[in-house]
Amino acid sequence: MWTEVVAALPGTTVFQSPAPESSLARCATLLGHPLPADLASLLRESNGIQGEYGAGLVWSAERISSENQTLREDDEFAPLYMPFDPLLFFADAGNGSLFALLARIDRPDVFVWNHEDDSRTWIAPSLATYLEWSLTGKIEL
Repeated sequence: MWTEVVAALPGTTVFQSPAPESSLARCATLLGHPLPADLASLLRESNGIQGEYGAGLVWSAERISSENQTLREDDEFAPLYMPFDPLLFFADAGNGSLFALLARIDRPDVFVWNHEDDSRTWIAPSLATYLEWSLTGKIEL
């Protein structure tokens, strides 16, 4: 479903092989919470989606766990930024800003974290809408 929906949108996308269940389970274990259902479903179809110019429209399960662990555990970030635990980063804007879902709350909204001012701003009502708006140019950062 996800690959068909995204492939039908304008813009360039490159799909990866599906994520094995073991990668999704490892990601959830490393993060300490399950992946949101929509994100897990997407990763089962494509373990990451690249947009135009190699932009990380959706990261792989491995990168999701790695990036989130780094942000959550780096002692240098603690005095600079609000805690990252409530967020589950899954993509980047190519300018240092990162896209996130809420990690432990059953709410489908997508937020963008601005690394320059530590703001967390609502950007889309769901993962599907984030993908649509990203590929149609509605999301501009």
